[in-house]
Amino acid sequence: MSKMKGALKTAIIFLFLMVFVAAGISIFSKASKTSFVYRSKEPLKIGATYMTLNNPFFSIIDEEIHNVVEANGDVLISLDPALDLEKQKQQIQYLIDQNVQAIIVNPVDFNGLTSSLEAAKKAGIPVIAVDSEVMDSDLITYSVMSNNYDAGVQCAKDMMKYKKKADIVLLQHSTAYSAVQRIQGFIDTIKNDPNYRIVERIECDGQLEIAMPLMQKFLEKDVSFDVVMALNDPSALGALAAMQDQGKLKDVFVYGVDGTPETKTLISEHIMQATVAQSPKTLGKMAAEAVYKIRNHEKIEKLQRIPVTIITQKNVGKYSLEGWQ
Repeated sequence: MSKMKGALKTAIIFLFLMVFVAAGISIFSKASKTSFVYRSKEPLKIGATYMTLNNPFFSIIDEEIHNVVEANGDVLISLDPALDLEKQKQQIQYLIDQNVQAIIVNPVDFNGLTSSLEAAKKAGIPVIAVDSEVMDSDLITYSVMSNNYDAGVQCAKDMMKYKKKADIVLLQHSTAYSAVQRIQGFIDTIKNDPNYRIVERIECDGQLEIAMPLMQKFLEKDVSFDVVMALNDPSALGALAAMQDQGKLKDVFVYGVDGTPETKTLISEHIMQATVAQSPKTLGKMAAEAVYKIRNHEKIEKLQRIPVTIITQKNVGKYSLEGWQ
């Protein structure tokens, strides 16, 4: 048990440190080597706004975009609305006012950006959605994301292999369409089997520091459960930390989505059941490359879904525990 506590504590501390380190890298990094280079006579200004950079996943996406943009001798303006929809709308307007040549957006609320996207379209600025879709897809020039629905399906199928029945806690983020799709994929996979029951839904915005106290509060209700399905790895870590504090880790399967170094380590040590691996490096690179393809009038598919793979205790040895995919 002491080994378990130490590994989980280390993972959580590392996750917090990575937020600051990755953010620093995304701002100050030099351009990496890349074969994808379009030179323009004058540097382009490209804007990016993410739902939050308080998550290494988005910082890695931002870093990869920086690499492509800077390799082309252009400028990236990266903004963090800190999960505030109104702030993100203001940031999009700011980027429009800066006459950027493209805007990359990871939406805080998939239903809340219509007026902002309309303003960008009116200004003739292409908008690239990364990681999560928006409802107004006609206002988006290009979208790239993981197959989020399948991530939820894969978690449910893994659970059903090992547990013939289960009471399940869902950790949700209902304004992020990527998170909605993951949870929906999980629910749709189990919905026709009465042996699997959802006993609680917790809205945690995908944040460790929100998921942990909310999970602690739920545990005080003393409701029996066997599985936690978390929309992403930070919220899964928050749930694990809360359960550890109250000695509830034993026999509970915890699932996440991302494939962070921390959760892969916990899976290898039999503390966490599984995570579905995304590739923020691929998402960032493809989003940035789309900007240049659009500007050069190249043919490009409007929507790209990147396949995902579940990492379990059986196959975690095939993955690096020290980096992202």
